[in-house]
Amino acid sequence: MTRVYISRDMASVALGADDVARAFADAGCDVVRTGSHGLFTIEPLVEVDTPQGRIAFGPVGPGDVAAVLDGSHAGRLGDLAALPFFARQQRFTFARCGVIDPLSLNDYEAHGGWKGLDAARAMPPAAVVEAVKASGLRGRGGAGFPTGIKWQTVLDARDDTKFIVCNADEGDSGTFADRMLMEGDPCCLIEGMAIAGHAVGAGHGYIYIRSEYPFAVDTMRAAIERSAARIAPFTLEVRVGAGAYVCGEETALLDSIEGKRGQVRAKPPLPALKGLFGKPTVINNVLSLAAVPFILAEGAEAYAAVGFGRSRGTMPVQLAGNVRNGGLFEVGFGITLGELVNEIGGGTGSGRPVRAVQVGGPLGAYFPPSMFHLPFDYEAFAQAGGLIGHAGITVFDDSVDMAHMARFAMEFCAAESCGKCTPCRIGSTRGVEVIDRIIAARADDSRPAEPALPGRLAATLYSRAPGRIDRSLDGQTELLRDLCDTMKFGSLCALGGFTPYPVLSALDHFPEDFGAPAPIAEAAE
Repeated sequence: MTRVYISRDMASVALGADDVARAFADAGCDVVRTGSHGLFTIEPLVEVDTPQGRIAFGPVGPGDVAAVLDGSHAGRLGDLAALPFFARQQRFTFARCGVIDPLSLNDYEAHGGWKGLDAARAMPPAAVVEAVKASGLRGRGGAGFPTGIKWQTVLDARDDTKFIVCNADEGDSGTFADRMLMEGDPCCLIEGMAIAGHAVGAGHGYIYIRSEYPFAVDTMRAAIERSAARIAPFTLEVRVGAGAYVCGEETALLDSIEGKRGQVRAKPPLPALKGLFGKPTVINNVLSLAAVPFILAEGAEAYAAVGFGRSRGTMPVQLAGNVRNGGLFEVGFGITLGELVNEIGGGTGSGRPVRAVQVGGPLGAYFPPSMFHLPFDYEAFAQAGGLIGHAGITVFDDSVDMAHMARFAMEFCAAESCGKCTPCRIGSTRGVEVIDRIIAARADDSRPAEPALPGRLAATLYSRAPGRIDRSLDGQTELLRDLCDTMKFGSLCALGGFTPYPVLSALDHFPEDFGAPAPIAEAAE
């Protein structure tokens, strides 16, 4: 009986993988459902087990069974590892995705699973924390805070009850790494959380997943049940959120787990000292916790040997939007933005020139091609006025209107704000109004605008004539910048604090879309 491997990843299923799997099963094949390898342009992907190894074909339809089995299918890809998209990757975290049956403990162990947990439990907790510190692992959820320092704080906390919480509330547009990991290699996350529990003295953990990920929820619950004996005495459970973007913020997430409305808590106290149910709590992103088994199994030095500057290890970059090769690409920090977009991503899917890329989700900055030399590194992006965030890259061609993209950022923040702080709740709503006035007036600077904002913000605009508010394009742009400054430094959490990143970057790099002259370098291009 011929064995074939077909993804059960949500993206693959959306492209017809279930129908393809049924067709191969009806033809008498032994069908093994795996996670996705991460290149969605070749899904549904079928790998056929042969004496020479797996031979890949894709994309495949239900009517292609015979052509695949006799090797004549036009989409024959051969060994996936030899394809340029995969050959350039450094897969530490996603090494098993697309390879194993996600719910087979035998498969997981045969491919190196549980080695990290066994190594950790042979060490005292403090030594495990030191290994994570030495690896240079930083939070992969966006902030980039050193994971080992957070663990050390919880380890040192004097309390008999501690918790491990995994933030799987992947809400950024254009990101899917958390989902792919949970659907393709759930035991990797389970192992990482069990290691964290041993390291800090926590006996129970929660995985908080948004309700839009039903496949991930079901897969994680099944994997937890099957691996319960292997990770004992550490225990785990899944909590499902209702999809509020603000619950990606760690304190709002904790409130949601506790059964409250997800709202941001003022800090201090930090969750590491007073977190879930008032107890010391480690809160890490899926990718942070899933990186830990490799560190403990292969050694902190092996992980730290890859990377750039203070950004060590690998980052699963997610390419989305108007891009030819959409998918997940895991690589060490330091690769340039241009390499990711043009060489790995293959440029735009439309074939038109790239005009902008947004890095870090809907609250990330926009970068023009003139900045594609930037190395993918936390500090480099921060210095350039952006952030890596969850490493989602959304590509736009030259048909995009950046003023409308800036408006979307403000509108998104207004819709998703928890409402607890004024700069985020009110500032985002006023931001939409200001950008609407700019869009309406950019073709005719003399067109009257609606009254500007009252108070301190409006007071800055009494520049053209005493006693009159400046309603010109320049005046409204100045007002927008001042509003962004208030949101950035006055908001309680990153939702309001990061919303200015896409707005200001659009203003700075694409001023012509706001009625101002284009930068000289951009105009020359």
